[in-house]
Amino acid sequence: MTASAFPAGTILGYPRIGRRRELKHAVEAFWAGRIDADELERTAAQLRADTRERLASLGLGRTDSAIPESFSYYDQVLDAAVAVGAIPTRFARLLDADGRLDLAGYFTVARGEGADAPLEMTKWFDSNYHYLVPEIGPDTAFAPHADALVTQVREAREAGFVTRPVLVGPVTLLLLAKAADGAPEGFRPIDRLADLVPVYAELLAALRDAGAEWVQLDEPALVSESIDEPRERVLDAVGTTYDVLGAAERRPAIFVAAPYGSLDDALPALAATPVEALGLDLVRGAAPEQFDPVTEEALAAKTLVAGVIDGHNIWRGDLERAFAHAEALRSFSGDVAVSTSTSLLHVPHDVDDESALDARLVSWLAFADQKVAQVAVLARGLAEGREAIATELDAASAALADRAAAPGVRVAAVRDRLAGLDAAAFSRADYDARVTAQEDLDLPALPTTTIGSFPQTADIRRARARLVKGELTDAEYRELMREEIARVIRLQEELGLDVLVHGEPERNDMVQYFAELLDGFAVTQHGWVQSYGSRCTRPSILWGDVSRPAPMTVEWSEYAQSLSDKPVKGMLTGPVTILAWSFVRDDQPLGDTARQVALALRDEISDLEQAGIRVIQVDEPALRELLPLKRADQPAYLDWSVGSFRLATGGAASATQVHTHLCYSEFGVVIDAIRELDADVTSIEAARSRMEVVDDLSASGFDHGVGPGVYDIHSPRVPSVEEVQALLERAVGEIPAGRLWVNPDCGLKTRGYDETVASLANIVEATQAVRTGAAVVATAG
Repeated sequence: MTASAFPAGTILGYPRIGRRRELKHAVEAFWAGRIDADELERTAAQLRADTRERLASLGLGRTDSAIPESFSYYDQVLDAAVAVGAIPTRFARLLDADGRLDLAGYFTVARGEGADAPLEMTKWFDSNYHYLVPEIGPDTAFAPHADALVTQVREAREAGFVTRPVLVGPVTLLLLAKAADGAPEGFRPIDRLADLVPVYAELLAALRDAGAEWVQLDEPALVSESIDEPRERVLDAVGTTYDVLGAAERRPAIFVAAPYGSLDDALPALAATPVEALGLDLVRGAAPEQFDPVTEEALAAKTLVAGVIDGHNIWRGDLERAFAHAEALRSFSGDVAVSTSTSLLHVPHDVDDESALDARLVSWLAFADQKVAQVAVLARGLAEGREAIATELDAASAALADRAAAPGVRVAAVRDRLAGLDAAAFSRADYDARVTAQEDLDLPALPTTTIGSFPQTADIRRARARLVKGELTDAEYRELMREEIARVIRLQEELGLDVLVHGEPERNDMVQYFAELLDGFAVTQHGWVQSYGSRCTRPSILWGDVSRPAPMTVEWSEYAQSLSDKPVKGMLTGPVTILAWSFVRDDQPLGDTARQVALALRDEISDLEQAGIRVIQVDEPALRELLPLKRADQPAYLDWSVGSFRLATGGAASATQVHTHLCYSEFGVVIDAIRELDADVTSIEAARSRMEVVDDLSASGFDHGVGPGVYDIHSPRVPSVEEVQALLERAVGEIPAGRLWVNPDCGLKTRGYDETVASLANIVEATQAVRTGAAVVATAG
């Protein structure tokens, strides 16, 4: 095989939802039956065509494989599982005679149907993207299904492009998979590597036949030390896989990308294989001067793709430093290209769409399109010398200097308050004393509650849009929200829930709502990014020191509590999650920023208590998300993340019951940190993983209140009474009933009312059955 030259500048992936979320709207229309599969496919094809044209206009080559084919209808890990035939047996009925899924079947695997639960969902490394976890067992029948990949390659060829198909690599696919139900004890998906690699070889052959000259295999699992597999086995898998794939004659040239950190000991393992190009994350990973001599020699024959443009954040960044890192790679290889550090999946499309943002702030930012342009600039600099791009480098440096000096970036009052904190600010009274102080809440065994939000109806969204357009006065809007809160309170009382919520109708997003009310933040109009499937969020921009000018939630919580004799939770988003789901300033340690947010929340909790709110939930669903991939970095992260939560809640009275909520995570690795949060009650996503978390809780001796979720709100399924009861009975077998709460996995914002009411009614009925059952009697107390 003779490889064509690797492009001088490229990206690892591009946002796939569309500049105005066209894919989201089309997919949801397909789910609702408003359009058919043909129309959905036409929309997707048009989005792919528009992306190719846009990337070419920004400076990526049309015919040199610079443009990646990184499209997905739902999730790239699901796409890889489908491409190799790794479909759980419960969905075998969806396969045609050739073992293929149509679009409806593809989405059913992602979202579930009837009694068939969807694939589990969890965080994609340390990003705010969620992937679907493949299920692989000893009998999973791998087979190549290259149709979708081949279609995109041919589609591009017909339009005059030679593009680069992107696929999750085989080692990462197996390392991220879980053992299928019924697999024997001790089985690991990586045990199937020898069976899977030939299937990848067949996929590569099909792509070569379709006209692909390069293929990108993403192997981010190689940079993570959080993968539950011996490192030696991972490195052996790397060598085995890429020796076999590299030796195949009928294949495109192979580019292995390893985003989200440093390859460390996997770099020499990859360098020793016959793959033609290696992508190195030089934003979060090791700088070139840290490479060891053995690696240096092995890299000489490779194209080194320098990931020097941060694909994970939206700051314009230091182009001088990026260019220096790219140039430094030339001491290892004569063939160096420039790239983003990760896929641009994690950032919005175009900052030029943000007409409402302050112009000075805009000058500090780079969304996906601006990052592509930066790649093109640096590639030109490598080809023509620094002088050719001196103007662009100087402009980026000037923007950095302007940002550092701008008002609001550093606020003396905020920094002085933080400097004056002592150890007492981070602690509450002893847990047992708090339990006693909270007894007058008079809650039953297995109290039922929800996580916070109720469905955001079309009427709510229209009211918010009308307020923004000036068609409603603020007073009119507030009255509509009060009517919705009253309806939600009545509904919960009718269902028989024990601790109520106000439903959060006034909140556009659990982070943006607070960002709009805190100093130091800005929000976008069109800054959408994909969180999972068709779910998109608009991360706020945290650019300066944070403080709270006025109470943010008290009005709504106080009104809701006035409508019921039952406790109504005050609902706040925690400091770590506010950081994780925002684009955060990169000019100071994250822990410093988290403590600023924590102080603002501490003030809000004090005001809620003064308003008579006895139960306050401070959500931290992203606690696990930001956990560094390298073990050496984890203790410092857990120290500041736990500390910021304790700072936020440390002023709460003993009689105030503090809840927190976590989701989308493998919790075993942070179970000690969850305990150290010292919340009175912790609710945790558990339904989709079938209560796996209770084993971790039991083994760790977790001794605070806990609510493992019994309703997977990321699927349209309504769990039956029997299903919920079985989950609860498993939980009470491991957790004393006196500490066990009953709740959904997450908030109900994205669900419809019919399924929500039916699901909550089933939860209440199942809870009543378990309350009177032998399991509760045996474990109570």
